[in-house]
Amino acid sequence: MLQRLLSHDLPRSRWLAAALVLVVLALLVVPFALPGSKSLNVAAKILIFIVLVASYDLLLGYTGIVSFAHTMFFGIGAYGVAIASTRLGEGWTPLAVGVGLALLLSLVLSLAIGLFSLRVRALFFAMITLAVASAFQTLASQLSEFTGGEDGLTFRVPEVLSPSFEPFEEEVFGVLIDGRIISYYGLFVIAVALVLLMLRIVNSPFGRVLQAIRENDFRAEAIGYRTVVYRTVGNVLAALFATLAGAMLAVWLRYNGPDTSLSFEIMLDILLIVVIGGMGTIYGAVIGSVLFVVAQNYLQDLMRLGAAAVEGVPVLSQLVSPDRWLLWLGVLFVLCVYHFPTGIVGKLREARARRT
Repeated sequence: MLQRLLSHDLPRSRWLAAALVLVVLALLVVPFALPGSKSLNVAAKILIFIVLVASYDLLLGYTGIVSFAHTMFFGIGAYGVAIASTRLGEGWTPLAVGVGLALLLSLVLSLAIGLFSLRVRALFFAMITLAVASAFQTLASQLSEFTGGEDGLTFRVPEVLSPSFEPFEEEVFGVLIDGRIISYYGLFVIAVALVLLMLRIVNSPFGRVLQAIRENDFRAEAIGYRTVVYRTVGNVLAALFATLAGAMLAVWLRYNGPDTSLSFEIMLDILLIVVIGGMGTIYGAVIGSVLFVVAQNYLQDLMRLGAAAVEGVPVLSQLVSPDRWLLWLGVLFVLCVYHFPTGIVGKLREARARRT
């Protein structure tokens, strides 16, 4: 049953399997084990990034395509929900309409980008996607009548997902259940379903062809596969999953703006997480997203404790100052990439293969 659920793509490492189980259990009990808005926001961001990074790994890790337009589709999903909810009001119908129209727009754009750009060399394709993403971000900022411009859009979600909704009068395990927690578990279920679906795709015959194209596109074309068609379909699938991740972000934040979903910094974060977790493995998106988001949100707090412990020491107190948390975050990830050149998941699987 478990093998079918994971599409016969088992972790193939005891340490990796234990880490994945720990991550799933931790995300499942976060609202009760760590009650509070910050921990819940961090856990929700992890779920969203797992879907977003895994969708990008369909391109980079499994097909070998470098694209800088992935945040564009992420933003399309977020803006689709935001605009529909702003124009049509709160309710499930505006959410469905927004997600549906966003998926349709992403389908058209990704198909156009794939058909017209994937015939060129990888470097030129990356530059084309960067130009398209930059143009879309500028367009989203200038069309303030629809997108809210730089201020973005704030909207209302269905009542059952709003913080004011409280279905139970008494607390459950010491926590009062409200619409925020219901919304979190909705994201959890959607993220698990999408990750399992992506596992099914990459382990299907279609996914095997994508991997063959990544390894040697000339040989794949020589044995009869139309590589442009497969690459285009892979590009479309990755765009659709990124769109769903953007919709998840908008529903959780009840807000969307250019810097929230279209920022190029998000694209850099995605690339970094893929490299840290391991390219060509959906599990790498899970491990990498957890490590990155947790470090991004809690490293400064940890350094604040360290600075208090060494207060008065001339040089050391300056090095561990909370204001320098970005410096140490960069150092941590440089060390991670240096010691895990194939990613954490790749390193664990290599160690398992050597032992067996």
